[in-house]
Amino acid sequence: MAKKRGKRHSGQSDTTRARKPKPLSPRPESDQPPSSAAWARSVMRHAKRESPVDTAALASCAAAGIVTVQPGEALDLAAIDANADGGLDKEASKQALLVEHGRIQALQERLYAEHRRSLLVVLQAIDTGGKDGTIRSVFEGVNPQGCRVWSFKVPSAEERDHDFLWRYHAKVPGRGMIGVFNRSHYEDVLVVRVKSLEPEGVWRPRYDLINDFERMLTLSGVTVLKFFLHISKDEQKERLEARIADPEKHWKFDAADLVERQSWDAYQGAFTDALSRCSTSHAPWHVVPANRKWYRNLLVARTIANTLEAMDPRYPDAQPGIAELTVPD
Repeated sequence: MAKKRGKRHSGQSDTTRARKPKPLSPRPESDQPPSSAAWARSVMRHAKRESPVDTAALASCAAAGIVTVQPGEALDLAAIDANADGGLDKEASKQALLVEHGRIQALQERLYAEHRRSLLVVLQAIDTGGKDGTIRSVFEGVNPQGCRVWSFKVPSAEERDHDFLWRYHAKVPGRGMIGVFNRSHYEDVLVVRVKSLEPEGVWRPRYDLINDFERMLTLSGVTVLKFFLHISKDEQKERLEARIADPEKHWKFDAADLVERQSWDAYQGAFTDALSRCSTSHAPWHVVPANRKWYRNLLVARTIANTLEAMDPRYPDAQPGIAELTVPD
């Protein structure tokens, strides 16, 4: 009779070890592989309800100055001051950002070494909202081996041949990694809705599918951290005018941005619904006042650092006897 294998010791206590859902192998109803949405629903039906992410800890990770949308809350986006600065000035914020850089870099190294969980940072904003600038500023100095940034543009022909979550699921960060989505799966309830690319009967059910998808990621050890960079209509106008006035910024300007600006109210309504319907205990939405870029960068960086700290990644146990080894001449 074969001996039972003992449990492998991970070097972590039960309180710090992330729980893993039981692996699933749902059988597709046809010869085609199951879609991302179907897979998410399957996991939701069968996986354990306990999450490896401490949702109570996540709720306290947002930096002061951020508005976290409470689950089930009807958000009033217009009531949030996009021009807020938290009583800080530009220089003070930049100095504070350096501290957050150090925290993120140290915690990212531990996450990479631990190789058991991952962090997905989702950035959404209206045009000129500052997603690119936020990524450049917040992740300055982070080891690129442990961080990947994905920007989602108009879907390719191959991507259109799959369910709407397929292309996003493929880019979810693996264990030990930080992944950043510059635009995300929310485009399929934002631009798709505003431009009527799909009928309402197609895009409206996607709110629930997105919630299932993010819950499935959470159960799989992915912490989902979502930021909406909130700017005012006047601020967008100034930023578009600055791009027109500066020849070195012409590459960033697209005449279509002026057409999109005419849909400001429609986009604000779409953002409001997405933030309200898809802010959950395991993946809450954080609204960041983003008119002042230096304040925006600090809030996002501090929240990421706080979240990594709450995840508390640990270096794996070293091989025994290393301290006693000597390097030969």
